[in-house]
Amino acid sequence: MKTRKRFSARTSKIVSSREDPLSVQSVEKAFRVLTAFDGAIPSMGLTQLAASVGLDKSAAQRFTHTLMRLGYLRKDPDTRRFELTVKMLDLGYRYTRANPLIQRALPYLLHLSKTTEETVNLTVLDDTDIIFVSRFMSRHVLNNDVIIGTRMPAYCTAPGIAILSRLPPNEARNILKRSDLVVFTPYTTYRMDDLLKKLEISAAQGYATAFDEFYHGDLSIAAAILGQNRWPIGAINIAVSRTRFSPEEAVERFSSLVVAAALSVSQISNLRR
Repeated sequence: MKTRKRFSARTSKIVSSREDPLSVQSVEKAFRVLTAFDGAIPSMGLTQLAASVGLDKSAAQRFTHTLMRLGYLRKDPDTRRFELTVKMLDLGYRYTRANPLIQRALPYLLHLSKTTEETVNLTVLDDTDIIFVSRFMSRHVLNNDVIIGTRMPAYCTAPGIAILSRLPPNEARNILKRSDLVVFTPYTTYRMDDLLKKLEISAAQGYATAFDEFYHGDLSIAAAILGQNRWPIGAINIAVSRTRFSPEEAVERFSSLVVAAALSVSQISNLRR
């Protein structure tokens, strides 16, 4: 059994595509440079950055120069270390404004936030993880480090289980097999048989739960949003503190609200997978 206390703060997964004849490797390398920075490593010198992304120092110098000229990197004149600039937020802003799921879900998320006064999230599946794409925090918020763009494993989060439970069983099983099934708390569900059973239960009841599985004291209830062909395209969840609710109370109070919100967004006919 493996344990892990932290999750990756990387915002994307760059996969090598040397054998893809249509791939532009210079673009891939540029994104490797940009995604090398995160909360754990907010700045790097040229030598460190080159080693981190697998480039020689000369190539790293060309990429950092170009990215600085475009405004996505800056170099501290004193330390000579590189860091991301605020212009990187432009990419996220363009995604949120162009994504129809986010735009259509916002009124329902806002309504849930106002009526429950609890933390409400919209997440989407990316490979084996979920990513937070919209978030309304309450005054009772547990985890201030969870922001838009945060990535978490699907298998131990309520939104992830909700989405996986609405996928074809073979596809959900393949995602779980590719996941790094590790233990974050004593309550993390990580054995394959237990996870498959949890998917069955979640599919039958129409919502998923995760109690203390990723964060201690976090009770999360989620329901999947279905697009065309009944394919899960995201999930809405409410997260509350165990200090204020028991799991049974959280389910009784919030499960029907989450299911209703997800169903309302699902009924918008032009949302696609």
